Amino acid sequence: MMATDQRKSARLDGKVAVITGAGAGMGKAEAIFMAERGARVGVQDISREAADATAAEIRKAGGECLVLVGDLAKPAESARNMAEVEAKWGAIDVLVNNAGIHEFKDSEQMDEASFDRMFNINVKGLFFATQAVIKGMKARNGGKIINIASTAALVGQAGSPHYSGSKGAVLAMTKSWAKELAPWKITVNAICPGPIMTDMVIRARGIEGAKKRAETEIPLRRYGEPVEVAYLAGFLASAESDFITGQAMAINGGTTIVGI
Repeated sequence: MMATDQRKSARLDGKVAVITGAGAGMGKAEAIFMAERGARVGVQDISREAADATAAEIRKAGGECLVLVGDLAKPAESARNMAEVEAKWGAIDVLVNNAGIHEFKDSEQMDEASFDRMFNINVKGLFFATQAVIKGMKARNGGKIINIASTAALVGQAGSPHYSGSKGAVLAMTKSWAKELAPWKITVNAICPGPIMTDMVIRARGIEGAKKRAETEIPLRRYGEPVEVAYLAGFLASAESDFITGQAMAINGGTTIVGI
């Protein structure tokens, strides 16, 4: 049995974490949770108002954070955000690529603008945010990159082929980066949330639609809470997950076991 003094901690004291799309939903929960675990947090969002609101909660609880505002679909803004963090704290130890969008639009309804917007934010934005932290992580011989994908990448989602495709690309990049960056002790993993009760879900399905889905489709008969995704992100950000890389971890109340 491993001696107590060799066990790794779930704490993030002394670490710097950047959470993209941290102004609401899962990103907000992840930012607050990692701050509670001791990390200094870069709260990134396209909306200053939303980022400020998350930052206010972190500071009220005694945490340290930095507000970052930028459109991650524009690589220069992503690079600027990451440079701001490194200038203030000298490092980025953890990157959570949480920012993303979702919509229902079937194949016959699809237009080029909708397709491009989905991939610009969910794929291009995630790629260049990651690119902006790799050099620093390599120099420090370590880091944690956590990509928020979706259960839709595992089983597909009817009525949103561009969304499912964008999240499938996230999984493929996760595996590629895991292989590419392993020599520098940088782990790269993906979280695949399923039905999580966020504002995005409410906009897409409505309260009654979400309630009906919980009662008829989700084995655990409820939606997950954003903080439950934050628990998994916190684990993957910590030293406890040092031997895990290239994985796609589903958190969805059991929907993948019934193929939904």
